[in-house]
Amino acid sequence: MRLYAIGDIHGQLDLLKAAHQRIFDDGGPDAVIAHVGDLIDRGPDSRGVVDHLLRGQQAGRPWIVTRGNHDRFLPAFLNQPDWIDPGLSSGQHWVDHPGLGAAATLRSYGVDPDQPRQALLRDARAAVPADHARFLAALPLWYLHPLALVVHAGIRPGIDLQDQAEGDLVWIRQGFLDSDVDFGPLVVHGHTALEAPALYANRLNLDGGAAYGRPLSAAVIEPGAVHLLTESGRQPLLPE
Repeated sequence: MRLYAIGDIHGQLDLLKAAHQRIFDDGGPDAVIAHVGDLIDRGPDSRGVVDHLLRGQQAGRPWIVTRGNHDRFLPAFLNQPDWIDPGLSSGQHWVDHPGLGAAATLRSYGVDPDQPRQALLRDARAAVPADHARFLAALPLWYLHPLALVVHAGIRPGIDLQDQAEGDLVWIRQGFLDSDVDFGPLVVHGHTALEAPALYANRLNLDGGAAYGRPLSAAVIEPGAVHLLTESGRQPLLPE
């Protein structure tokens, strides 16, 4: 029994394809791969990432993609242009917040982000394929595998999985990262960028900071063992 998982992608299509290849080299072309979300924003090719994963699923690849907080921004803008994510402490809109990476995403779709809001909305609605918007909007919030629970940010301790709030699943840090609760399955997540992936007693953080120029993490999870997949092969991850 084996599960492969990939961290936050953030528009890094070349890194995603390379991570997939490392997985294929380890487990074959039909490997089950779970992606922890944040497909878009910041990196240069959000459109390419969405298209690659969408087409892979349509071709029958056993790829699971969970919803990250960033994955909510683009479809929300297209359908509810004034929506501001309540998880943002700044209270700023996606297209106005300098750190969220909306401009890079819009440019990947051929949209000029430096124009008035109404023109930006018009051009985005014309440029973003409907199947891309539907794909992002319909991503599941979690994936439960016999070896792990895959979720973007984490879970609220003490609350049944079915009762978890979406805001926690895509945004939580405090209350999850500092918890030593045994969640049952290993929780595989991203959202909180580290210098490198880290394994703890109850969770695995795969956000190695690809959004900031660091490698895109890919790991293989097996009973009793977690390995990072590198260009030179498997590297064991030991709990911190």
